[in-house]
Amino acid sequence: MVILHGLFGSAVNWRRIADALCHRWQVFSPDLPNHGDSPWTDDMSYPAQAKVLASFISDHVPDNPIIIGHSMGGKVAMALALEGGTPLAGLVVVDIAPVTYPHSHRTLVESMNALDLTAVHTRRDAERELEPDIPDKALRQFLLQNLRSVEGGLRWRINLDVIHRQMDALTGFDIAPGHSDIPALFIYGTQSDYVTPQITPRIMDRFPNARLRAIQEAGHWLHAEKPNAMIDALKDFAETAGS
Repeated sequence: MVILHGLFGSAVNWRRIADALCHRWQVFSPDLPNHGDSPWTDDMSYPAQAKVLASFISDHVPDNPIIIGHSMGGKVAMALALEGGTPLAGLVVVDIAPVTYPHSHRTLVESMNALDLTAVHTRRDAERELEPDIPDKALRQFLLQNLRSVEGGLRWRINLDVIHRQMDALTGFDIAPGHSDIPALFIYGTQSDYVTPQITPRIMDRFPNARLRAIQEAGHWLHAEKPNAMIDALKDFAETAGS
């Protein structure tokens, strides 16, 4: 299995899920470009990220994997499946669809970029400075996981400038028309607005062998909100996919 995090995230966010799966499957959880410990790049389009992922799989993953992707990572996974050059056993997409969304996270990036890193010395200091712009504590703490201590102070480990510049590509889905017959599972939270009955036909057009599975009382961050339900869904799918 290869697990892909979402925007502003990293492999660390999926550690609990990965730990629960690794007793049965070999699990890889790379950081996507401009995130975590991965290199920075000027191109975050989904074709470009899928190319990086294909290279990672070719170099490190021994068998046809199941790709699991949340949010932005789900779009990278879908792009890889639709382009068809990498053999996959299955696809799991978590709370995202192959569509363009109106959601924009530019204001979050602008608030993070505006933080004067020469004036803050700890993550707690940074949280205090960000609170007026980002009042949601859980979101603020999630974003601040990307603040790293280095010699001489703090720095962001995500490429805020490129993320801001390419936000339209990230909220869109710049993949040529077509479909994939790969076995697929689309998991969504019932309290999230990323996968709705209006969007479901768009999923089925591009992934005709897809099934949908709702996680009750979960929002967009369902792997953090309902980890046991997520683990059960992934195990069920992996078994039926023949892995």
